[in-house]
Amino acid sequence: MTDSQIPDSVSASAAPVSAALTDVLFAGQLGTTHDRWRDLFSSTAFRFEEGLTHQERIELSYDRLRLVNETVEAPQVLAGDPVELTAIHEWAGAVDPGMATIVAIHYNLFFGSLADHEAAGRDLGEYVRADRIGTFLCTEVAHGNDAVHMETTATFDRAGGGFVLNTPHAGAQKFMPNTGPAGGAKGAVVAARLIVDETDHGVFLFLVPLSDNDGSPLPGVEVRPLPQTSSSPVDHCATTFHDVRLPFDALLQGDHGHLTADGEFTSALGSSRRRFLQSIGRVTMGKLCMTAHSLGVMRHALDVAMRYAHTRVTSGMTNGQRVPLIAHRGHHAPLLDAVATTYAATLLQRSVVRQWDRAAGEEREAYERLTAITKAWITWRSRAVMTECRERCGAQGLIQANGIALQLASIEGTITAEGDNAVIMQKAGGEMLLGGVDLKPESEIAPADRELTDPQFLQDLLADIERISHTRAKARLRQRAVSPLARWNASVTPAVALADAHVHRLAAESLLTAADQVPSGLPADLLRALHALFSLRRVAAHSGDLLARGRVTADQVEDLPDAVDAVLGFLEPHALDLTRAFGVSEALLETHPMLSA
Repeated sequence: MTDSQIPDSVSASAAPVSAALTDVLFAGQLGTTHDRWRDLFSSTAFRFEEGLTHQERIELSYDRLRLVNETVEAPQVLAGDPVELTAIHEWAGAVDPGMATIVAIHYNLFFGSLADHEAAGRDLGEYVRADRIGTFLCTEVAHGNDAVHMETTATFDRAGGGFVLNTPHAGAQKFMPNTGPAGGAKGAVVAARLIVDETDHGVFLFLVPLSDNDGSPLPGVEVRPLPQTSSSPVDHCATTFHDVRLPFDALLQGDHGHLTADGEFTSALGSSRRRFLQSIGRVTMGKLCMTAHSLGVMRHALDVAMRYAHTRVTSGMTNGQRVPLIAHRGHHAPLLDAVATTYAATLLQRSVVRQWDRAAGEEREAYERLTAITKAWITWRSRAVMTECRERCGAQGLIQANGIALQLASIEGTITAEGDNAVIMQKAGGEMLLGGVDLKPESEIAPADRELTDPQFLQDLLADIERISHTRAKARLRQRAVSPLARWNASVTPAVALADAHVHRLAAESLLTAADQVPSGLPADLLRALHALFSLRRVAAHSGDLLARGRVTADQVEDLPDAVDAVLGFLEPHALDLTRAFGVSEALLETHPMLSA
């Protein structure tokens, strides 16, 4: 649906409201940081192409990566700018999830790793020009989330003055980087154990050319294509190294580890695990990129589904009556729930990116955990929202050209990439149990004296849910058990619930903060209504715990469905305004058959 298909009165009244909401969602940067990427990815070169084979789609993604590279002024500068780097990902995935994946690898994992280490003296011109594409080889067949135990080795060769890169057995194959022949010449930052005189100094990164101009592997490099995945179309492979000789400057060095030309090793970090984490530090930024990708495709799908709901007509409640889908509560309720989640997720991401950009020193560990649980929560929410959008569009939602189905499949990759979500949440929950969280104190105001839709009361209830999970997990942790594993197994479920409750509260807080930042009027009222809907759904899901602990009254529990219904009734007339604020390009939307005139 284009602007011309929306009644003039609706379009005119919606414009200032949507503009105000857009300004909030994009922190005033849609017309600056985001605009050039939105314009680029809505241009003809990035339009969906029907009927391509899997391999043709992969090749097209690499061609498009080179078009992106023509817009990037300095890849290493881009890699060091979290706001700009995540902005690209918010718009790339909606048009080509495969391209978005290799954009993340080339600019963040590859160039970012080079930027984070001492790279003076290296000629990176072929990578800057994208004559050679950069990739990142870390996880192995036998070592995914436990990559600290990887087995690929880079042995210092005193006689030759360089290193010998080896894959000791099949379980140490690098799994599943984009090292296939598609896209031409490639090179990689490879994670391997640094071995000097039989001493293992832990995992470091090495710059390794992989293939020549036609994509053929260089001597000693073996590349085996993997079976096709259901996620983004990318040339996933298993990669093996057989006595690959590297020059001395292939080693990426820094404070975490220095090696002199005569084999003297020093490090500011005594722990090999800490050296590993610093070596692969770009994975944290990668989590922000995966989150941005998920937000972009989620907003796009929701805009498509909302526009479709306003133009597709169906039966009303009287003979001969035809009404748009959006008129039905059964249709608009799940979409408005999705809108509330999407606003909360977007605003949370903005906050996390700002905090990560400012973080330094000891703060980094806490912000890394926040970044991790945000990635897990948003990518999971994205899948749920996009699944709802696909279903609300019926058969039309299955057509790839309509901008939902292919992008929904890509979310499976973001859920696993840069740390599996389930493992992320378990690790974060365990750390939070050991002091990695500041719990909000209980409100001293009696629940009976509070209004159910009072924003501060809702925030207090979200904090209560967080505190309840913490108390339950702590109690489990203190119980006697036959082994540490048994104790952890008893604690892990409420520990994960704690991490989930924490990020839910922060997401709701981001919505409320945004409502306080806009001038009073309809935009602020809509943001508060979204906060109410988002929070009431969460409170309803945990009403049993809250009631048992006296944090809500029985009457308030009874009133929850009516409170939700009232918020839905307020939001429904403004549903299109809310999704128009996502700023999705009209030129791109017009390419979707289900929205075309």
